[in-house]
Amino acid sequence: MSIQHQRASSNFQLSRRSWGHVGSFRAMASPCELLIANEDENITRAMMELATCEAARIEQKFSRFIKDNPLWKINHAAGKASPIDAETASLLQFARQCYQLSEGRFDISAGPLMALWRFDGSQFPKASDIERARALVDFSKVSFNEHQQQFPAGMSLDFGGIAKEYAVDRVAYLLAEQWPAISVLVNFGGDIACPVSKAADAPPWQVGIENPQRLDSAAALLEIRQGALATSGDTRRFIEKNGQRFGHIIDPRTGYPIVKAPRSVTVLAPNCVMAGMLATMAMLEGAQAEAFLSEQEVEFKCFR
Repeated sequence: MSIQHQRASSNFQLSRRSWGHVGSFRAMASPCELLIANEDENITRAMMELATCEAARIEQKFSRFIKDNPLWKINHAAGKASPIDAETASLLQFARQCYQLSEGRFDISAGPLMALWRFDGSQFPKASDIERARALVDFSKVSFNEHQQQFPAGMSLDFGGIAKEYAVDRVAYLLAEQWPAISVLVNFGGDIACPVSKAADAPPWQVGIENPQRLDSAAALLEIRQGALATSGDTRRFIEKNGQRFGHIIDPRTGYPIVKAPRSVTVLAPNCVMAGMLATMAMLEGAQAEAFLSEQEVEFKCFR
């Protein structure tokens, strides 16, 4: 039976290409796609099974929108210590590094602010509510070790700036570990990783960078054999008031969306988590985004 556009049991779609297969599914509110340089249908399906299961596992664990999941329990501990596992501790450690490197601008304790800012056409938050929420944001007050974490009542964590990039790296790593000879490009909503290099005699993977002025069309084309990239921007999630555009990336120091930032920033790095961190930190630099990225000595593309 043809596998073209047939929905599989794990809720993914598969289509054949001259160089292998494309698998697609949805996770973390994003379209997810795997480009797999392999023609064996059974192996490809096994790879897609692994990818969809791992993406679903991470979303179920770290999404702030799922009631009673591990993150929900952390956020509703009412100031008491709550148990965590090694994976959560590792992500918290990375979040601490982001917080320190960004001098407090990359702060996953901004959950109270993120709950106020709804980029779906809802009403603009009140200044008094923003101030109250801002007083609850301060990652330096989050204490944790490998087994438990604790922060003041009213504070809440939002892994939205880390989890999708982490999922990309995890899926890419697990696929490379099990099928080290097969090149796969993992693309979750524009966050990409390709740990196994494309064969030297095969053309590189081509990745389009979306044009913020014309959504769903590519403004630039990147060629990748190995590595990762991530994009941060306000092209799809924003709110407008009195003719001013407010993107979805919040500066926790002010409680308001960043100003004078690029419309989008794409960064290439060895792994997706690092690329995502640098892209978000560049957005938080506002007018100085390009200067910040130049100092990091990474390849990047900014649109304003």
